Amino acid sequence: MLSNRFILKDSTNENQIFYHRVIVAWISVIVAILSIIGRLIFLQVVAHERYTTLSENNRLKIRPLPPNRGLIYDRNGVLLANNRVSYSLEIIPEQIKDIDKTISELSQIIVINETDIAQFKKRLQQTRSFIPVPLRYRLTEEEKDRFSVQNYRFNGVQISSNLNRYYPLGPIGVHVIGYVGRINEHEMEIIDQSNYMGSDYIGKIGVEGYYEKELHGKTGFQHVETNVQGRTVRILESMPSVPGKNLYLNIDIDLQQYAESLVAQHRAAIVAIEPQSGGILALVSMPYYDPNLFVDGIDVKTYRELRDSPDRPLFNRAIRGQYPPGSTIKPFVGLAGLEYGVRSERSRTWCRGWYSLKGQSHRYRDWKKSGHGSMNLHSAIEQSCDVYFYDLAYDLGIERLYSFLTRFSFGKKTGIDISGELSGLILRQNGNKNSLINNGMPVKPLSLGLDKDIC
Repeated sequence: MLSNRFILKDSTNENQIFYHRVIVAWISVIVAILSIIGRLIFLQVVAHERYTTLSENNRLKIRPLPPNRGLIYDRNGVLLANNRVSYSLEIIPEQIKDIDKTISELSQIIVINETDIAQFKKRLQQTRSFIPVPLRYRLTEEEKDRFSVQNYRFNGVQISSNLNRYYPLGPIGVHVIGYVGRINEHEMEIIDQSNYMGSDYIGKIGVEGYYEKELHGKTGFQHVETNVQGRTVRILESMPSVPGKNLYLNIDIDLQQYAESLVAQHRAAIVAIEPQSGGILALVSMPYYDPNLFVDGIDVKTYRELRDSPDRPLFNRAIRGQYPPGSTIKPFVGLAGLEYGVRSERSRTWCRGWYSLKGQSHRYRDWKKSGHGSMNLHSAIEQSCDVYFYDLAYDLGIERLYSFLTRFSFGKKTGIDISGELSGLILRQNGNKNSLINNGMPVKPLSLGLDKDIC
């Protein structure tokens, strides 16, 4: 027999449970609301300035406007160093999460070799993250078009057009003109970086290096508003760049070419100077090399070939070669003899074709093996008699010869307006030792001047 059982509900207990749950829910809602209000207060009040700045930085950009480099002409207006349009592929580091993956994908569209990647990563370490870093220079029209079609896939990658240095005459006059190259770490430390933002090149040697400040110009800036893709919406403010000034040289490029052709197969140097002004009409050092190789960065193999060549084409013999004096020094030795009374105009020396120092058997040969016979100063200069000047130099002695020759700047630098010049060598006696003279005399024989007008 089953009994009927009735289950009685405890309403009071259930009400208390429900009441407690309501309180917890309300507390949770209030805590959540207070957290949101606290966060809003933090963002809008405490961190307002910081986030406003970040927002503005995302929306507003300052973009550099690199200046056009000044051109270089010879004395007759022949163009020696020009600028021409070149396209480069650039990456903006801060807009890309995986740079290696991006480079790998780009290499499927255009040619990017290991040297390009290595140089890019080196520049990447030297550049701020918001500044575009070149990955490939001098894109062909076909490469530019192929990337343009795929551009939508690569946020933070762009093609920029630049004016790159170009030397239309190639190696002709390279030791005068010099070349530009990419800015290295050492140069980055000493230049005004704000004036080189957007510029990858700097003058290295020759007049390109000596007149870098005048040729480079002044960088301008654009204050632009961008969208979320980083594209320019409008230009808010602009300060145009100031192009570099044109440089006119004393060099006559026709004479330069002719002088180079005379010693084309030799290791030699020629300097032609205009007597009236002291300006240099031709400065030749052979062999030479093509400066265009250095503009975008010379490859390792080619540079090693130039550096290790026994002909030393990178060595400027005209300003760094230290050679024995030729016969052009003889008139100065003759003047020294007259100055100190060691010889008179009528004094004569017998030339038998050779000369020996007293007590020595070694013979110093004259260019004329049979000898010149009896020579005075006039005839010795006229016939370039070696023996006459050997004997006169010995009678003068080192001290007097040194003292007189330095009056005419022998042993001193000319102060030519290209870097790397070495002085000539003159020995003087200092007790039992000899010392080398190395002084300076400032002149500017290469440059006629700069344009007063902007290029």
